[in-house]
Amino acid sequence: MSDHKGFKCGLEIHQQLETGNLFCRCPSLVNDPSTPNIFFSRKLRASAGETGELDLAALYEMKQGKKMFYEACSTSSCLVEMDDEPPSQINDDALDTALIVSMLLHAKIVDQIQVMRKIVVDGSNVSGFQRTMLIATDGYIDTSKGRISIPTICLEEESAKKLKATHSTVNYRLDRLGVPLVEISTSPDIKDAEHAKETASLLGMVLRSTNRVKRGIGTIRQDVNLSIEGHPRIEVKGFQELRYMPQIIENEIRRQQLEIQTGRALSPHVRKANPDGTTTFLRPMPGSARMYPETDISPITISPNKIKLIKLPELITEKAIKLEKKYKLQAKLAREVIELPLFEKLVNKYKTDPNFIAQVLVEIPKEIETRFKLDIKKIKDPDYELVIRNVTEKIIPKSAAIEILTKVAEGKQFNVSDFKVVSDTDLEKEIKLIVEKNKGAPINGLMGEVMKKFKGKVDGKKAMEIIKKLA
Repeated sequence: MSDHKGFKCGLEIHQQLETGNLFCRCPSLVNDPSTPNIFFSRKLRASAGETGELDLAALYEMKQGKKMFYEACSTSSCLVEMDDEPPSQINDDALDTALIVSMLLHAKIVDQIQVMRKIVVDGSNVSGFQRTMLIATDGYIDTSKGRISIPTICLEEESAKKLKATHSTVNYRLDRLGVPLVEISTSPDIKDAEHAKETASLLGMVLRSTNRVKRGIGTIRQDVNLSIEGHPRIEVKGFQELRYMPQIIENEIRRQQLEIQTGRALSPHVRKANPDGTTTFLRPMPGSARMYPETDISPITISPNKIKLIKLPELITEKAIKLEKKYKLQAKLAREVIELPLFEKLVNKYKTDPNFIAQVLVEIPKEIETRFKLDIKKIKDPDYELVIRNVTEKIIPKSAAIEILTKVAEGKQFNVSDFKVVSDTDLEKEIKLIVEKNKGAPINGLMGEVMKKFKGKVDGKKAMEIIKKLA
């Protein structure tokens, strides 16, 4: 579907950084567990940008006429977030991270950084604007379908978190406001929906390679800019999980095709990605009229010496190749366990097959999540180690791993002794009874009966050998 005539697609990636807030000294907690102890309200108006005009998106939000109510915790927000105090100088760790990302993406770092104000009056920024700055230009990343150009890499403030909204009010919490974000924008070089997913995945890998970014749902967001011939550009915001990206892109193409068929005048705008794969209208497309220079922060000079002192990290993909060779891992498993410190800890502690340890940490949790729809976050590091230790000591068979970890995910109590390895003698005796009871049954049917009886307590390969011998 996404090979439609005139298909154009580019990405904007927004990644939260694991540093303090960008323009104050508050910690970037994002989800502060403290009880809010600060409350205030605002009503925002759009101001003219550098061009002297009002931005259409800002004007649209202002016309909603909503009053904004804010809550915050003094442990994660200060007068800067409340717009009652000018910003401090930029957080050096956040700036260094943006420079590292720019260099990993082969981009040209600007000589001088000018902080800009981007007008935002939906209430997500208390001040009515978001501070943003251009860090680098003309980068790129190579993919399986060619090189993707990266015109700009920016550093900016994260917005407040919306709690609820009515027709006349919006409630926000400020934990997230001011957390540094690296924004990576690509050119419309993406070939199709799956290619968009691959590109986003590679950019995410580069960001994680810095070891300076936040992890988990909501810490990285992908926006897709998309159009087909005869339809203006649409920005789809709010992709949280990459697996849904191809489906939403394909659905948006169909929606644009239907709009073209109506013959109505069409205009560029911003839409929200929904969990069901559809998109809904958010606001008109913002333009250059919403930007103007920040007057409270002086321009920041980036000297050649500062660039020379930056030490670039090794990319996760490069580390995975080394891990694959070192432990003779399957390539797919190596790419996934490279980000799990527990893997090498268990490999060094227990002398068993590294591929098996990788499967326990990666493949088995996926199977539990997919087959049984269970929350695999309930499975903790000691649970994985329990399985690996008992398999290594030959107390339980490898096949018991999924049974035990499923019980953990279900929150059920169990005894490891329930999964003890059945001796070869007892196994052969039981299989003989099953074969006699099911005379003429196919081998696979007999195997099913054996596995049903022993429920993970026997090695499948060994059981099959005995069945073939006795059947």
